[in-house]
Amino acid sequence: MTIRIIPQEQLEKSDKNAADFIPPLLFPRLKNLYSRRAARLRELAEKNPLGDYLRFAAVVASAQEIVLYDHPLQMDLHARLLATAASGKPPLDIHTLPRDHHWQRLLHSLIAEMKPEMTGQALASLENLEKASATELETMASALFSNEFSQVSSDKSPFIWAALSLYWAQMAALIPGKAHAEYGEQRQFCPVCASVPVASVVHMGTQGGLRYLHCNLCESEWYVVRSKCSNCEQTRDLHYWSLDSEVAPVKAESCGDCGTYVKMLYQEKDPAVEPVADDLATLILDARMEQEGFSRSSLNPFLFPGE
Repeated sequence: MTIRIIPQEQLEKSDKNAADFIPPLLFPRLKNLYSRRAARLRELAEKNPLGDYLRFAAVVASAQEIVLYDHPLQMDLHARLLATAASGKPPLDIHTLPRDHHWQRLLHSLIAEMKPEMTGQALASLENLEKASATELETMASALFSNEFSQVSSDKSPFIWAALSLYWAQMAALIPGKAHAEYGEQRQFCPVCASVPVASVVHMGTQGGLRYLHCNLCESEWYVVRSKCSNCEQTRDLHYWSLDSEVAPVKAESCGDCGTYVKMLYQEKDPAVEPVADDLATLILDARMEQEGFSRSSLNPFLFPGE
């Protein structure tokens, strides 16, 4: 199955099959998203050997919360949605969508917010980014979107991505359409922006028991059935790994067919789980999966490989 986003007026004129019992796509709800992430990061840092890095990530998330409300995005995406709806392509495709300079304004505002909280190498990286030209910033953004991670130093990548993510999340929240599940492939990519997930979340409440992949860029979530590999959609050789016990709120789903794994976060076992924070706080599980010969099919915005 694939997910296509169509304009609201076209959905209303189409057959009623578009109104699925299972929502195929959840657009980001930005209110308090970053403050909740920051709080979760600080909570998890208390008893984590990577506590300092989790607190660093919390500073970034807190700055995103402030900048989000200081620089609201006003954009009409109706024409963009109409242009991409027929083809089924993601409306905010990172490979084809022209970037507005708004994301660079967000970056410079983030830098201003974060500098008083940073020291050492992190502060030096912020100061270097502050001096970078618009062309240099665009080059780094393009490299990250093209998976050319070695072209951007790993100390700068989280800051660049934080601004890009804030920009894409604002756009995703403004999309004037609905999602419809159809037959197709490439469910491992976000149907809104074509980026990859950071982790998957098994929801509670109105979407109780349903598994959604959480986009590492635009913060949207899309439905992928459980007991199926989210990367290659095979079902034959799936296994679930945890470090603590069967009731652990974070597990890894591995696939013997494609050799990858993705984290599974269970809200029913801990309602406070948060995709970016809990994924980052369980790197010891990633180390175990690498020992078992599996590679990640996801990417955490604070764990970019680099030079």
